[in-house]
Amino acid sequence: MRDEELKERIQAVYTSNYRVYGARKIWRELKRQGHEVARCTVERLMRELGIQGAVRGKRVITTIPGGQAERAPDLVDRDFVTAAPNRCWVADFTHVKTWSATVYVAFVVDTFSRRIVGWSAATVKETVFVLDALEMAVWQRDRDQQPIQPGELIHHSDAGSQYTSFKLAEHLDAAGIAASIGSVGDAYDNALMESTIGLYKTELIKPQRPWKTLSQVELATAEWVDWYNHRRLHGEIGHVPPVEYEVSYYTESTKPQVITTI
Repeated sequence: MRDEELKERIQAVYTSNYRVYGARKIWRELKRQGHEVARCTVERLMRELGIQGAVRGKRVITTIPGGQAERAPDLVDRDFVTAAPNRCWVADFTHVKTWSATVYVAFVVDTFSRRIVGWSAATVKETVFVLDALEMAVWQRDRDQQPIQPGELIHHSDAGSQYTSFKLAEHLDAAGIAASIGSVGDAYDNALMESTIGLYKTELIKPQRPWKTLSQVELATAEWVDWYNHRRLHGEIGHVPPVEYEVSYYTESTKPQVITTI
């Protein structure tokens, strides 16, 4: 009877999270819901249910080196650990094949919380579409009343032509954001962003193929980003969603300090 009850809970967690969670994340989510169960039990019952987590595929290279502007230095040097939000954002884009055209989807991720703070989709991979993702990120932080502070934030990307353009460089400079560019063709220089795009392709794009139009990709991406930020558990930040992780940080940082005297 206990197994049957747990199977229902496991299936519910699996179904409500894009059918991508493996045993570890389902076990973590059940614990968050107050259900005490061993991880090995979750693994066994998942086998009986015939379900398993999503497996990532191979990375597809979309970066075309650009030379329009003098390239910014690498200010990150593969160290994506930051002490607070709005200290380092990483950016990149990927492509989605549809019946009508190839759709390019750009993301901006805050390395502190893994939160996707901005994204955009277009059928042309020009600078304007990665600028749209950046502007959404700035707007999102303003809306949350946690605006970026000039001189504090680094925007890190690969050496693609969209990210080395004069237009983006001018936009970053005007906003007081420092530009950072990794080396050409080295995924490790933007590993955190590559990981996010890998999750996007594995959890959303591949399972729902074929895609038909830009608008279909946009709507699905908006829904996935909302789930990713507000409900998806991330092991790198303590198995909580990015927004919850940021809220905890701001709550702790605004608590009044208690000074004791002897």
